[in-house]
Amino acid sequence: MPQSGPAIWAVQLGLDGKGSSSCQQIADRTVKIKEYDRAVKQLIETEYCETQALVKVYGVGQLTALTYVLTLGSKERFQRSRDVGCYLGLRPKRSQSGERDPQLGITKAGNVYLRSLLVECANHVLGRHGKDSTLRQWGLSLASRGGKQSRNRAIVAVARKLAVLLHRIWVTQQPYIPFYAKAA
Repeated sequence: MPQSGPAIWAVQLGLDGKGSSSCQQIADRTVKIKEYDRAVKQLIETEYCETQALVKVYGVGQLTALTYVLTLGSKERFQRSRDVGCYLGLRPKRSQSGERDPQLGITKAGNVYLRSLLVECANHVLGRHGKDSTLRQWGLSLASRGGKQSRNRAIVAVARKLAVLLHRIWVTQQPYIPFYAKAA
């Protein structure tokens, strides 16, 4: 009969009673995470200064900006900023046949980590406490169209638009304007 109970669970979790508790492990991991955050911030400030313009976009953090620049490699890699969304797999699949053109999911090509970071940024932009901007208003109008998956589709659409926006800001190094149409 297999044993169970707190002693077995402690051994399985690595808490072998040598003075380390789960609270201590959490505290150690928190310190380690803060060290990594400081290292990312230092990289942004010293070696990858062009990412500072990307961080000005609401919802985009330092890690996302640094991952974006390092994944794409060179800003001249794409002739049009719209191509970045396709490269990251944030465009819908196509399966046309005759008059049929069904709506399918995204292609999921490209870097999985960067795509998931952009989706999280889009989630933040469209979230309850997101700052108002043209991008947010557009995403919320997509989400309000109805249907079971409208919110998820809106999040992926905002992630794609965010990828395009970040490339445009990276290439031009112009400041981000939350209400671009009103400023023009």
